[in-house]
Amino acid sequence: MHCFIRHSGWVGLLALLMLPALHAQSYPSRAITLVVPFAPGGGTDSIARDMAKSLSEKLGQPVVVDNKGGGGGALGANAVAKSAADGYTLLFATSTFVTNAASEASGNYQIEKDFAPIAMIGRGPLLVVTSKSLGVKTMAQLKTTVATMPQGVDFCSAGNGSINHLSGELFRQHSGLNLTHIPYKGSGPATIDLLAGRVQLFFATVPTILPYVRDQRVELLAVTSAKRSPLFPNTPTMVESGYKDFDISTWWGVLAPAKTPKAVLDKLNQTIHEVAAHEPVRTRLMHEGAEAISGSPEEFGRTLSHELVQWRAVAKAAGLRTDKP
Repeated sequence: MHCFIRHSGWVGLLALLMLPALHAQSYPSRAITLVVPFAPGGGTDSIARDMAKSLSEKLGQPVVVDNKGGGGGALGANAVAKSAADGYTLLFATSTFVTNAASEASGNYQIEKDFAPIAMIGRGPLLVVTSKSLGVKTMAQLKTTVATMPQGVDFCSAGNGSINHLSGELFRQHSGLNLTHIPYKGSGPATIDLLAGRVQLFFATVPTILPYVRDQRVELLAVTSAKRSPLFPNTPTMVESGYKDFDISTWWGVLAPAKTPKAVLDKLNQTIHEVAAHEPVRTRLMHEGAEAISGSPEEFGRTLSHELVQWRAVAKAAGLRTDKP
C-alpha cells in the first residue's frame, strides 16, 4: 500500500514536471490575437500585419491583429496585461511602451510586473527634423537660431509619454534651449502642423516622416542612433553633432502577459525570429530604416529594464514623474 502511494506520488510529480513541455508541443491549438496598441494604417500596424500573416503560416493557426489604439499605446498594453497568460494574447509593442511607463503616462501597466518579453525584432533611429520655416539645416544652426529667440520654439510629439516626447525632453536637457512640448493625438496631426510651420521641431520615427524628408518638405538635421542610417548616409548622428551619449532608437517587439509558460515564450521567440529574418518582414523593417535584432526573451527583458531606468531619469528631470521607483 505504501509503495503504491509513493509510486503514485512520483507519477504525479513527473506529470507536473512534464506539463510545460507538453504545453509547448500542443501550442498553439487555436487562434492567437496580436494586439497592436495603435490605430490601423501606420508603420507599426503594417509590420505587425506582415508578422501576423507569416506567424500564422509557421504556427498553423490564425494570428489575428486587433488594433486597440488610445492613450499613446496604453489602452492596448493594459488589455494584454490583463489577459490570460497562455500565449494566445500577445502585444506588438514599440519603444513608446517603455517611455509611457517611464513618464507615468501609461495608466495601469507595469512593465516588469505585468509582462513577459518574447522577442525584439528590429531597431531604428529617430529623425531630427525641422519646419522649413525655421530656416536651419544643421544641429549647430538650430542651436544658434533658437538661442537668439526669447520665446524659443515648439517641438511636437505623438502624445505625452511618447518616444518623440521624451527624446525632445532629452534634447532640451542636453542643449539647454528654450523648447516647449506640444503633444498631439498621434504622429499624423503632429506632422501636419510641422509642415504648416505651426511647430518647428520633431523627433520623428522613420515611417512617420520619411515621405516628407524625401520630398524635401522638412529639413533633416540628424539621426538619433549611435551610427548613421543606411537610408541617409550623409546625415550625421546626434553624437557627431556634438551631443555626447545621445543614442536613441525606436524598436519593435512582442510581449505576453506575465507568467506565460517559458516553453511557450521560447517557442514564440524562435518562430518570431525565423519570420523576421525572411520576406516580407525583413524588407518591411529595412524600409522603416530598422536593423534586424535577434535575441532571447531574457535579453529583451534586460533591454527593457535598461531603457526603463534611462527614460525614468529623463522624465524625472523634466518633471513628468514623481520620485517613486
